[in-house]
Amino acid sequence: MAFSASEKKQRAAAAALQYLREGMLLGVGTGSTVNAFIEQLQPWRGRLRGAISSSEASSRRLAELGIPLFDLNDVDELELYVDGADEATHRRMLIKGGGAALTREKIIASASHRFVCIVDDSKLVDTLGRFPLPVEVIPMARAQVARRLAVLGGRPVWREGVVTDNGNHVLDVHDLRIEDPVGMEAAINQITGVVTVGLFAARPADLLLVARNEGIEQF
Repeated sequence: MAFSASEKKQRAAAAALQYLREGMLLGVGTGSTVNAFIEQLQPWRGRLRGAISSSEASSRRLAELGIPLFDLNDVDELELYVDGADEATHRRMLIKGGGAALTREKIIASASHRFVCIVDDSKLVDTLGRFPLPVEVIPMARAQVARRLAVLGGRPVWREGVVTDNGNHVLDVHDLRIEDPVGMEAAINQITGVVTVGLFAARPADLLLVARNEGIEQF
């Protein structure tokens, strides 16, 4: 039986529910697959301690469900973070940031004991880079950072009209074939003016749940 992309996202989101625990403080990401996950949190309202969100958009959705929202500065650690990805490899390395929430997503992932990534099988690749790599930059450094990214072999394009929740700009780097994700992540993060890059390689997902027509595959 063939499922639509939307149905696969629903199935991936449902697969992550088994990792929730009573009284848990939950980290929640951003994007269409995460929106499907949030929709399925309705039965957990009142059972979760609350949530920490990576974006204003996800925070609004959680608040509409009546799930209490916490500031990461007010907690010591997170047991679980659930988020999607724009691309993922079998080694659980990711490209994220299509929704321009990459910096907050990376912060919450780093604070979490377990990062569960939920995707449909269209996001699974052998080598990262087909999806343009998002880089969040300080606005005054945008052109300077773009020149440095071009030296690394990419074609940076300013995502005009988009301002992150942190007040910054996003450059999408096209035409990359990322053979060394950890090295590329480190190199881009060292460019002055970069806030963060949407490569989740040094801290990849701990569990990747991929929705296929045949069911959920785990990596």
